[in-house]
Amino acid sequence: MSERAKSMLNHRLFWPVAVLVVMLVANTVYRPGFLSIEVNNGHLYGTPIDILRLSAPLILVALGMTLVISTGGIDLSVGSTCAISGAIACLYISRAPDQNNLVTVFTALAMALGVALALGAWNGVLVSVIGIQPIIATLILMVAGRGLAQLVTEGQIITINSGPFRAIGLGHFLTLPLAIFIALGAALLIAGLTRRTALGMIVESVGGNREASRLAGIRSARIVFLVYVVSAACAAIAGFMMTANVSSADGNNTGLWVELDAILAVVIGGTSLAGGRFYLSGTILGALIIQTLTTTVYAMNISPQTALLFKAVVVIAVCLIQAPAFRAKFSRRGRGTPPPPTPSPQRQKEEVPA
Repeated sequence: MSERAKSMLNHRLFWPVAVLVVMLVANTVYRPGFLSIEVNNGHLYGTPIDILRLSAPLILVALGMTLVISTGGIDLSVGSTCAISGAIACLYISRAPDQNNLVTVFTALAMALGVALALGAWNGVLVSVIGIQPIIATLILMVAGRGLAQLVTEGQIITINSGPFRAIGLGHFLTLPLAIFIALGAALLIAGLTRRTALGMIVESVGGNREASRLAGIRSARIVFLVYVVSAACAAIAGFMMTANVSSADGNNTGLWVELDAILAVVIGGTSLAGGRFYLSGTILGALIIQTLTTTVYAMNISPQTALLFKAVVVIAVCLIQAPAFRAKFSRRGRGTPPPPTPSPQRQKEEVPA
């Protein structure tokens, strides 16, 4: 195998892209019209467009999760943050005399985003100031946040009829769903801040060795605080999309288990859970893989009882085939165990006892 082929196989995005292509091909074989796209009323429709639209909330959550994980932390509260932000926005709009008023909708979004930022700041203080382990600190809000969302909705599903708010999840711009552009804009913004400035390198240094970065003059606590706030902001926008898709807020089910899908997307994209270097492009690709897998489950009529098991098996396979250690071990088995080296005649003479 040539060096160019080896470098391509060892590229961190090769195997995720290969898995995504295999899933698309398998779906096309199972349902020939899977990749077909049509134009209706000036808008593009089709399964590929639906995959992009439905993956937008997960991409947003996963982008924030990437920054948190790169500092060596974890944020289990993003699902609850989605539910809280969506519930607050829908509650405010539902009580407005004119739900289609743009001022009303933007006020609702600003209020919900402000609450989400406060929740992110809460996580940041617990982790960076008080020193609680990230998994415990965010688990607190993960559990309590669901209760808070239920309090906001009073245990009911809040339904609204607001065209501007619905556009966040179902609207179109330049023939494509608006949600795609929102996720793309967030990705470009985060990429610009982390790759065009020193912020990304600082975040990675904090995740690589927090004490060493502190001794180098980096205020590690502030960086950790910042990434949890950014993660909460991304989760809030994702919550707006989730509730806008169904024009209702369900404090119990909105964003349920999205934190696990986000973590999987980050890991599939090549970012280590131990912290350090992160890959935003890989995270986006991981989110697309997870959403394509979900669409595949529905398209192939796999029963709900086995759907989660099917997804787990595929995700494990993706993680294994892109792990260099696993591929190296598998390739050694394929070539067989090499025979032990034959000692040279001089070495044999030296080993003969006198």
